[in-house]
Amino acid sequence: MKLSGADILIRCLKEQGVDTLFGYPGGTVLDIYDAIYRDGSLRHILTAHEQGAAHAADGYARATGKTGVVLATSGPGATNLVTGIATAYMDSTPLVAITGNVTVANLGRDSFQEVDIAGVTMPVTKHNYIVKNIRDLAPTVREAFYIANAGRKGPVLIDIPKNIQTELCDYEEAAAERHAPKAVAPDALAPVLTALAKAKRPLIIAGGGCIGSGASENLFAFAKRLQAPVCATLMGLGAYPASDGQFLGLIGMHGTDAAAKAFRRADTVIACGMRFSDRVAGDRAKFRAGKTIVQFDIDAAEIDKNVTVDLSVMADLDEILKALLPQLPQADRKDWLKETAAYKDYEAANFDAALPAYKILSALGGYTDAETPVVTDVGQHQMWAAQYCKIERPRRFISSGGLGTMGFGLGAAIGACVGIGRRTVLVTGDGCFHMNLNELCTAVSQKLPVVILLMDNNALGMVRQWQTLFYGKRYSQTTLDRRTDYVKLAEAFGAKGLTIACEADIAPALSTAFAADGPVLVDCKIGIDDKVLPMIAPGKSFDDIMTKLS
Repeated sequence: MKLSGADILIRCLKEQGVDTLFGYPGGTVLDIYDAIYRDGSLRHILTAHEQGAAHAADGYARATGKTGVVLATSGPGATNLVTGIATAYMDSTPLVAITGNVTVANLGRDSFQEVDIAGVTMPVTKHNYIVKNIRDLAPTVREAFYIANAGRKGPVLIDIPKNIQTELCDYEEAAAERHAPKAVAPDALAPVLTALAKAKRPLIIAGGGCIGSGASENLFAFAKRLQAPVCATLMGLGAYPASDGQFLGLIGMHGTDAAAKAFRRADTVIACGMRFSDRVAGDRAKFRAGKTIVQFDIDAAEIDKNVTVDLSVMADLDEILKALLPQLPQADRKDWLKETAAYKDYEAANFDAALPAYKILSALGGYTDAETPVVTDVGQHQMWAAQYCKIERPRRFISSGGLGTMGFGLGAAIGACVGIGRRTVLVTGDGCFHMNLNELCTAVSQKLPVVILLMDNNALGMVRQWQTLFYGKRYSQTTLDRRTDYVKLAEAFGAKGLTIACEADIAPALSTAFAADGPVLVDCKIGIDDKVLPMIAPGKSFDDIMTKLS
């Protein structure tokens, strides 16, 4: 049967199991939008800005495990996607971005709203395409979804010129091709088993790969068999239940004291789907000194890239653990577990007692359950959420880790809420929220139950914290001095607005927010010098930092 390119695209999306996409229409995608209208079966979420659409598709993918899909027109519509695509790339999120473009005959002629989006996004996609022949459209869409999900997941872009959307071509339906997980080489596990048997004080670090591979169940079994404490990177939160006694929390620059102490004492570190980023490894030579480092990762490029390891296995993480568990004897390391459990007794001092952010975030557990997604923007509030929100399940902590994208949160919270159909919490700051607050209209128009906890300290808090510690309190351009009335702003958009100004406000405000039907913004007026502690900065010891603060 002959169909237009636009109709073929819609058929191919449905082949791949797509039922929801996020986007914003424009001249070069009108035929695609007309096909969406005529088909009538796809849910399209119209955002306020293409960047918000990209973050929403990302949040949808992270919360559901499906491939996120975002659609934008050419030129500025396409370039507005770039930050969202790069965010997905750094955090290994499967995303397919579809853009329109001028006709093939007009490519390269500086036509109205023409941009080489394939060239622009080449460094931040797994692959991208410009479809110049209608016969290539269906195979390209199918291949794009396959690549987005094969191996280390990530974004793929398809640029479809306007004439390709209107030309006719024969279409034959095809089943979605599912990638087979990368298996473990038969001889890869023997040296790992030997190293694990020799370990006296092993420590497991769970990264985002644990969630991407669906390895949480086997990770739990591995930790119990090995009798090893577990900590997580920012992207790995939720891979291992926070309530379990072996879990020590976040590791890294703003990680827990327990995780830092356990790492210093460990003689063997098993890195599961994590890339030893600078925020975790810091001084990489010191990081590995005196330890046996074992790395499990699906991406060959990550092996020995940041930290030289002693042993590695390159395969899908869940496949590694499945192969390892039957050969791994039950260990007895009760003394090591008892020692590391005692590390959790430490609690960082709070240096701004007016309304500490951690009090609000610690109270969240009384209003949420294990299935509630917690989404964050980037900065102090992100680290407080990572420290104090106890994440029990994979895909329930959603944050921009690699790129650190301010303004990510509201779009991502919308996508997560749409994807799983449950009340979603967004933890943001006044700096981040101002970047994409326009998406509040999307949450309202879609009647989404998103609770926004806005940490309002009138500052770019994380940067101010660094200026306090290392720049002699010279607060260059980090005090915001904005007069935004967030309660009135929320009401103007059609949402509910609340305020937490002291500890006594926390319970009534959260009770009201979580009882509401639609979006609620809670203005949390925390102190300007509330700090994220512990803090281990590059080239600085924890003691150095505590001395500066005392």
